[in-house]
Amino acid sequence: MKASDARAMTVDQLDDEVLKLKKEQFNLRFQRATGQLENTSRVRVVRRDIARILTIARQKRAGDEPKLAVAPAKPKQAKTEGAKTEGSKPARAKPKATAKRRAPVKSRSKPNPKSRAKAKKSKK
Repeated sequence: MKASDARAMTVDQLDDEVLKLKKEQFNLRFQRATGQLENTSRVRVVRRDIARILTIARQKRAGDEPKLAVAPAKPKQAKTEGAKTEGSKPARAKPKATAKRRAPVKSRSKPNPKSRAKAKKSKK
């Protein structure tokens, strides 16, 4: 279900739709458990539809209808290279990324005394 379709519904209709989708989700879980589920992508679609409808229902109950208009972006000020503006810090050059080698991680487990004895015998 598309969000625009859900936004056109009332809160009661949304609750009914969620109930219907939860029943479908229950049946899909049983089909998957018994190996009868053919369309596995439907599980994901139903789960996301439930979340979408619950979100829209929550927004409607709170009176927070999302606005579709985007606020205009603030115009960026052009900075000249090397010029300072009042109250700003001078630009620093970024350090070059260098590859650092990590030290090998030592085992934290206790050494096995029997394996030590075998190692000493093999050296002789």
